[in-house]
Amino acid sequence: MSEGRFLLGVDVGTYGSKGVVVNQAGRVLATSFAEHGVDSPRLGWYEHDPERVWWNDLTRIIQELLDRSGIDPREVAALGVSGLSPEVTAVDAEGRVLRPAILYSDTRAAAESERIIEKLGEQRILDVGGNALSVQSAGPKVLWLRDHEPEVFGRTRYIYDAPSYLTYLLTGVSRMDYGQACWFHPLFNIRDLKWDESVCTELGISSSIFPPLGWATEVAGGISRSAAQATGLVEGTPVITGTGDGPAEQVAVGASEEGEAALVYGSTMCLLALSNTPRVHARAAAAIGAVPGRRLLMTYMNASAALTRWFRDNFGQVEREAEASLGINAYQLLSAEAAQVPPGSEGLVVLPYFAGEGHPILDTSARGLILGLTLSHKRGHLYRALLEGVAYGLRHNLETFQEAGLPIRRYLAVGGGTKSKLWTQIVSDVVGINQELVSVPFGAPFADAYLAGYGVGMFRDMRTLRDEWAQISGRVSHQPELWPVYDRYYQVYRALYEPLKKHMHTLAELSMAARD
Repeated sequence: MSEGRFLLGVDVGTYGSKGVVVNQAGRVLATSFAEHGVDSPRLGWYEHDPERVWWNDLTRIIQELLDRSGIDPREVAALGVSGLSPEVTAVDAEGRVLRPAILYSDTRAAAESERIIEKLGEQRILDVGGNALSVQSAGPKVLWLRDHEPEVFGRTRYIYDAPSYLTYLLTGVSRMDYGQACWFHPLFNIRDLKWDESVCTELGISSSIFPPLGWATEVAGGISRSAAQATGLVEGTPVITGTGDGPAEQVAVGASEEGEAALVYGSTMCLLALSNTPRVHARAAAAIGAVPGRRLLMTYMNASAALTRWFRDNFGQVEREAEASLGINAYQLLSAEAAQVPPGSEGLVVLPYFAGEGHPILDTSARGLILGLTLSHKRGHLYRALLEGVAYGLRHNLETFQEAGLPIRRYLAVGGGTKSKLWTQIVSDVVGINQELVSVPFGAPFADAYLAGYGVGMFRDMRTLRDEWAQISGRVSHQPELWPVYDRYYQVYRALYEPLKKHMHTLAELSMAARD
């Protein structure tokens, strides 16, 4: 095989997968996107079929990238894959999937989380894993699988997440990166970068059920013969270990110094800030970056763009039909309607806890709320209020970064939601920040391609990505005159959760009982 000149990156997400092929200068030669759904067999349960969704998307996208770019597969230097995270994907000794993957937003393991807290204590969990247990914690879901599906667990050889499962199918090598392993808290020790044998033993989980660990940029192996047939790539093409979509998005924006942060407008809203030293806070997540040696402090909200998708699918039939027949994006039409509504949505406040909530409240039983409705409110009010609710949640999370001693001095925004001028402006105005919109085609897969190049020695560091690949496409400045307006709404937002929490939990129990 000749020396490769091109790089491929693919990211498998919650509702869609995307990929790019680039040259060494970072010029995008082709892109591909595949939309898919999420299965929810019970209230609070969210699953994917790894083969039908992840693998089919991956192979289809790689084939399309090769076809659309017209490049010779022999000139592909390397492939990088990222994905939604963390998931619990059980496979047997032959690599066969034993059940649907349990997704990061799945809330079924709340009881297991409580038992872990009772056994280990909150402080020990924080000390070992760098994170309080939350809906996204994969450790409790492993225990749920063991306790509720013992036959499946007994046949399980490895527990993968999306990137490690796809890397396995591509190469036949089982590998997981440190950045993904840290989400299996409290089973992973974030300081020692290894599975914590003491915690695993106390919880009755063998660490051998997890793949060997390494950095995301390390080459896991080469494309296998079967994967070559499925993708069109040449057998032996290097594949790096890969990472989660969050760390990949952080790389994509070109953040390189402490206090610089990636603000990811995705299905969830993630804020990932670089830190020179490990920082731990009970209401944030200490994480490990995709690049060797990097540490992150991050927060995530369970539903952000997922809310706009929910609204589009349930209340935007006309816009969906317009998109299908005229090619006008449905979200743009909804945003145009919401833009006619003044800041504050004329008295509406939304708690965006439609899938429980991650940071900073970490409550799997939290429920969404639309407060202030009157007969004068219309669809545009509701859509704008959803966007504002996510912005209030981000402001709430920024208080955590201040408490952790990591003030953010630069916001680099990326993700599908940044296409909405209305939403980015609302975020800047509510939070009181300026954002730089980074032009990184397709975000995470763009970073995956660069990380693959880094892994095979094409790049020596991140400077080329920061200085040449990532381009600032726009800036969003906050409007100071709106700060007093939004601050009054934010005070209402902050006052709602605590007194309503017990009622939210009651409703969560009632809805579960109704579904059963």
